[in-house]
Order: sequence, then structure tokens, then C-alpha cells
Amino acid sequence: MVSLMRSKNKLFYYGITLSAFVCLFVFLGMSVFSVASSAQTESKFLSARESDPIAMGWMQGFPPPKNKQLKFADGSFFEFPALRWSVAHMNEFMPAVNVSRGLGAPDPLPYRLDPQIDSIAFRPLNATQDMTWEESLWQNYTDGILVLHQGSIVYEKYFGALAADNKHAAMSVTKSLTGTLGAILVAEGKLDENKRVAEYLPELKDSAFGDATVRQVLDMTTALQFSEEYANPKAEIWEYSGAGNPLPKPKDYSGPVGYYAALKTVKKAGTHGESFGYKTPNADVAGWLVARASGKSVDKLLADRVWSKIGMEQDGYYSVDELGTPFAGGGYNAGLRDMARFGELIRNQGRWKGTQVLPARAIEDIAGGGSKAAFAKSGHPELPGWSYRDMWWNTGNAHGAFAARGVHGQTIYIDPAAEMVIVRFASHPIAGNSANDATSLPAYEAVAQYLIKGK
Repeated sequence: MVSLMRSKNKLFYYGITLSAFVCLFVFLGMSVFSVASSAQTESKFLSARESDPIAMGWMQGFPPPKNKQLKFADGSFFEFPALRWSVAHMNEFMPAVNVSRGLGAPDPLPYRLDPQIDSIAFRPLNATQDMTWEESLWQNYTDGILVLHQGSIVYEKYFGALAADNKHAAMSVTKSLTGTLGAILVAEGKLDENKRVAEYLPELKDSAFGDATVRQVLDMTTALQFSEEYANPKAEIWEYSGAGNPLPKPKDYSGPVGYYAALKTVKKAGTHGESFGYKTPNADVAGWLVARASGKSVDKLLADRVWSKIGMEQDGYYSVDELGTPFAGGGYNAGLRDMARFGELIRNQGRWKGTQVLPARAIEDIAGGGSKAAFAKSGHPELPGWSYRDMWWNTGNAHGAFAARGVHGQTIYIDPAAEMVIVRFASHPIAGNSANDATSLPAYEAVAQYLIKGK
């Protein structure tokens, strides 16, 4: 990816900058984000301690020294290790739209910090030795992590460029926010999950999405001719990223402008509804659907239905294309504690401090998971028994745990049985979750078991 970004061909101008980065995500355990990363092993990167962005001095000074300057236009802002600084400063590189928390006072989360959590031991997948929770945080390049138990903060730590009073890129956790908005509108009868997309968005009638149902979009069981293989310069992701890139287009550019226009160009390949296929355009269609059905853009709808309702501490923000359309597939940024509030709202079936903020039916649908058969056809044996529903990942484990997931280690992990929510922001040098699942997933389960035993 780095070599591609530095090239002078049209691929750079057509979208290898922001849109080809923040729209990047993980298809289960496979990294589809960075060509450079996929060809390397984790051992070739600086460690989390060695790559500490504050110690490295990125963007420090007035102006910063040239060798410490990061730029959006040349992609340097998202090359490792610089990305460890950028993920907590994304609005300094790109246009964004605010998501208001409203004007009321924040609703503080109670604290019951448990120092024993750091020493919880677990066995990483396919490993021969145990690891502690604290060790796993460094292993996974954690920027911030918070554990809620029964609504109280029992663990909270910040690293690198992230602090309690600033925000971090959520990457594809954004998809789960979009999916939640979709589930809300379905539960309220404002979206019919069985209707074809073209009935709401006639602009997409000739695209792959025209004859797909709303449900197929929300569960990503659409059949799309859409490759996100960044090593292939002919992959559809390039034109899509170019359309969403907020930078001015070159004079000879003739492609679509903006996410909505790009969605019209996506072609169908196969039969909708047969198998799960994790592709970002589904999330942008979902964002368009909820905007059309509600009469509000996703930033306004998220603010109205969630961010202004549960005592958030900070506004959030979305990156946008050059037409101001929020990137519903991966452009959200928020504070760690506010993401924990959102996770707690979901864990409590849409209730907050005794008030039903979101329809319980919507949360039940999310937590229930999707088709395991459709998920299994996507060919990922490393996540047996998993499914996907409303743009949330369901583990299928005995606790009924489900999660929002994004590249480089972004997570909201909800364990209903343990009454636990874990939120992690991270900047792992390898984008795909395969780089951290082996330590993250058993670590989450170990903390859940610890909290259950301590009830």
C-alpha cells in the first residue's frame, strides 16, 4: 500500500488517500487493508512501546520538523508507525461532520476499578503459554481500553496519543452504528426489511442493490461484483475509494463523485441471500436507506437517537466525501467512554437509566445473530459458529457475546451473561483482525469469566 500510495499514477489521485484507508476493514480474519502489511509479519514492526506516538514526536512543534510532519494528501498520515498518532487526530486531516451530544450535562459513569484485571491470565489461541491481560494490551497496540461491568467502569487505561478527552477513529465499528440505526427503523416500521432497496432508493434500481432486500443489505448477504483486493489495481475498490475521496479530482477524472454516485456503479454477481460477504458498500447503502427513511442524514439521526440521549461527554464526528455525505461504512470517531455508553445501551436492550431510548425489539434482533449457514459459506473456519446481523458480529458462544469490529483492533465487545462491555481503540500495524484475534478473543472471555465469578 505504501508503495502504491507513493506512486505517481492515477491510482493515487483516484482515492488511495483517506477513503481507501478509513473505509478499510477486515473480512473476518483476513487483512484486506494494506498490501504492505499483508506481506509482512508482526515481528518486523516496532513494538507498541517503541512506536509510542508521543515519544516519536509526530506533529509536535510550530511547525513540526519536516521529518515529523504527517500529511493527508500523500498518505503519510496513515503509514505505520505514524498512524498511531493519526487515529486520535483524524479531523486534523480530513473534512468531517459533527455528531452532537446535545447541551445537557454529561451523565458520569460510576467507577469500581479492579486492579486484579491486569493479572488475569489466559491462553491465546494456538499458543503454548499463557498471557496476562496487561501483556495483551501491549501485544495488540492498544490506545485505549475500558471495561464496564453492570454499568460501572472496572478498568480504564489510555496509551499513546489517546486521552480521555479526545477521540479515536472507530473504523468499521461505524458499520455497527449504521446497522443499529437500520434495526431501529425496521423495528419502528419505518423500514420494511423485506422490501427491495430500489423501492426506497430508485437511484439504485440498475445497480447490484436494486433487487436486494433491506435485510440482505443489513446482513451483508448481497451478491456483489466488488473486490477489495488492494494489490489489484483493477479492483472495484479503487473507483469506489476515488469517488469518496474528498480531495479535488484530477482534470481527466470521469468517475463517480461521492459515495451515493459510486453505489450506482456496483454490479451484481450471483444470487442475493445465499452467503455472507463483508463488503463496505453495503454499509453505505444502509446509511442511505436510513437517511431516506428517516429524513435525516446518519450524523443527525445518530445524534438524535443516541448521542444526545445518554449523557455523552463529547460530540462525535464522521469523515465525509466532497459532497458532505458521512462515510457510514467506516468514518466515525468518538471518545472511549462514550463508545462504552453506547455499548451499555445496547447491552441493556436499549434502556438507559430506566428509560427505553431505543426499541428493545431492535436490540433483540441484533443480539440474536444472523444465519450461521450464510456465514459459514464465506469460508472462515477461524470463527466457527459465528454469524452477522444488522452489521454486528455474533460469536455464537455460550454467553451470547456479540461485537462491533474494525481494522487495527477497534472493538465493542458485549457479553450479556457477564453483564460486561469492553471497548478498545487500537493502532495495530496490521489491519486485519487476524493479527489480534488470537489474543483478544480469549482475553475478553477470560475477563468475562472473572467478572462472573466475582458477582
